[in-house]
Amino acid sequence: MINRRQVLLAPLLLAACGDRSGQRTRPLFAADTHPDEYPTVQALHAIDRLLDERTDGEMRVRVYAGGQMGAEKDTLEITVFGGLDLNRVNLAPLNSIVPETIVLALPFLFRSIPHARAVFDGAVGRTILDAMTSRGLYGLCYYDSGARSFYNTKRPIHTPEDMAGLKIRVQNSDIYVAMVQALGANPTPIPYGEVYQALVQGVVDGAENNWPSYESSRHFEAARHYSTTRHVMAPEVLVASQRSWDRMSLEEQSYLQAAASDSVPIMREIWDARVNASRKRVLDLGIQLVEDVDHAAFAERMLSVWDRFLVTPELRALSEDIVNLGVTDE
Repeated sequence: MINRRQVLLAPLLLAACGDRSGQRTRPLFAADTHPDEYPTVQALHAIDRLLDERTDGEMRVRVYAGGQMGAEKDTLEITVFGGLDLNRVNLAPLNSIVPETIVLALPFLFRSIPHARAVFDGAVGRTILDAMTSRGLYGLCYYDSGARSFYNTKRPIHTPEDMAGLKIRVQNSDIYVAMVQALGANPTPIPYGEVYQALVQGVVDGAENNWPSYESSRHFEAARHYSTTRHVMAPEVLVASQRSWDRMSLEEQSYLQAAASDSVPIMREIWDARVNASRKRVLDLGIQLVEDVDHAAFAERMLSVWDRFLVTPELRALSEDIVNLGVTDE
């Protein structure tokens, strides 16, 4: 049987093998696993509007949201091949193919959201985007994924000692597993869609995520203790297929890069509003918020994690540049 995803993929893959003259005969195909109303998807729609306005309709973007093209691991492979022109992906699946992206996933790397955004928009952020070129991807920009914090069903978490023995759901990522182990808890990789049931049934005691995900997933119904550890502020990334990028004229490349860059503040405005709304909703519903977290004690536990993943002088230099970046953390 042919499923919906195969039907959608067929014209994309055929287009990847088609005309390479540089003349644009079709829209750019973009994928995002988030639903259509999510801030990153709205940013992709903004790119479409900006390109439409600035090129008199000659450049457009057709957005396939809600995971229509499959999981991010699959869409990344399609993007490298050229079947997708644009792809919004989480940082985690990029860690194994672009080592430089590991730096942005280091726990307790960023002091604040303003610090993180200054890095994403600055020279270090561009250096990491440029590192994707040799892997068949062209990095266009970063989108916010918020500050991730721990929440659980058992008790408030103020210090690392409070995490001892807790089973914490993590993404299927070596760095997340190492982080939770260093905090004395038991990391349990589980697909995101299965976390709610795992919390309800006691398969895991807790998880970690940002405010919008904690609220929209209804994890707050089971895990009522939310501690603002803000341990990871890793971004999401908008990449283009290097094959698609190379087929574009210099003018088209300029239009696309400008539209992607201009979509970032649009995304952030939507994201910030969503964070505030999600936070207010769960607080109004009576979750227990823990804000007196000993961040220094948590950060100290991460020294061994940094040593494990900063395996080259180049990666360590990038992390030092981020730590030493002067920015007002307001």
